[in-house]
Amino acid sequence: MKLEAVTLREIHLPLREPFRISSGTVSERRILLLELHDESGAGAWAECVAAERPNYSPETIDTAWLALRLWLVPRVLGRTFGAGSAVHAALEGAARGHPMAKAALEMGAWGLEAELSRRPLAELLGGVRQTVEVGVSLGIEDSPERLAEKAASAVERGYRKIKLKIEPGSDVEFVRKVREVVGPEVPLMVDANAAYGPEDGDRLQELDEFGLTMIEQPLDRTDLLRHARLQKRLETPICLDESIDCVDRVEDMIALGSGRVVNIKPGRVGGFTASRAIHDRCRESGLPVWCGGMLESGIGRAYNVALASLPNFTMPGDLSPSRRYWARDIVDPEWTMGPDGMVQVPLDRPGIGVEVDRERVEALTVRRERLVHDGRPAGLQE
Repeated sequence: MKLEAVTLREIHLPLREPFRISSGTVSERRILLLELHDESGAGAWAECVAAERPNYSPETIDTAWLALRLWLVPRVLGRTFGAGSAVHAALEGAARGHPMAKAALEMGAWGLEAELSRRPLAELLGGVRQTVEVGVSLGIEDSPERLAEKAASAVERGYRKIKLKIEPGSDVEFVRKVREVVGPEVPLMVDANAAYGPEDGDRLQELDEFGLTMIEQPLDRTDLLRHARLQKRLETPICLDESIDCVDRVEDMIALGSGRVVNIKPGRVGGFTASRAIHDRCRESGLPVWCGGMLESGIGRAYNVALASLPNFTMPGDLSPSRRYWARDIVDPEWTMGPDGMVQVPLDRPGIGVEVDRERVEALTVRRERLVHDGRPAGLQE
């Protein structure tokens, strides 16, 4: 494959309802889309998951746009790559950091390879499942009763795991009410998005009584040592999300005992190549992994579903259907979930498995920039 052009687009996609986590509330997503163009005329879409503000990670949609335009896209334009996986090394040498920007371009290259080879993306990636389990993420609510009502509705719709966002002041009593309403058998977890400190250990330990499958990222993302100390106090497994940005952090987690589960978000770790490496290392160590979400459109969801088809994704992922977040998605068909709480891996279609609704994307676009190979050498051939 030889990349001849990459088009960057920003679209604004309103959520069906506001989504609140410990670091803020989102009502509309500013989404950065990429369209990669091969010299043969083939194309593939990808999505950058960076948010509007640097509340989840240091990256934002604006820093990602800048990094892609100035350093990352120029590094790959005009170069021939034998496979999408080869793009990872080229991007690592282009700039330090910016994993979400790199992931969008690298995963797009995987999508383009799938198009060119006429293979489903999941198959190209090494997926083994025809369906994957779906969990739902519920934002922070104003009252335990309202949260419990939403959790009960999610159980009725068939979701196989219920994730509750928490923060100090909206935690123990909220979880207690949800557990009372949904019963003891429903898989239930909480996600703090690093809202707690080491001084909150007693409060977090109270969550043990609810039989949770995990407590996700309770402490600061850089603090693996204090996560390890907290894990020793808890019966509930700690799941690391923001802390795990590469295989080395997995090694640190294992050595320190900082957690027992890993959430792999391909955008957070720099793309599919890094995601597979983390997946493989966790599998070797007997650590289950699952695929988290970043309020992606149907394009980003396609890449997450493909990743979640790998063998060690043994827990339900944040792979909610399109209608969970959007009145109307930007792909056809929209992502759906069966009554059994499963989403189909589109193994019957080449590429990412869905068609992009170009007319809708055009209507939602607020800025665009097309970057084209100018004929100058862009580095060594792969």
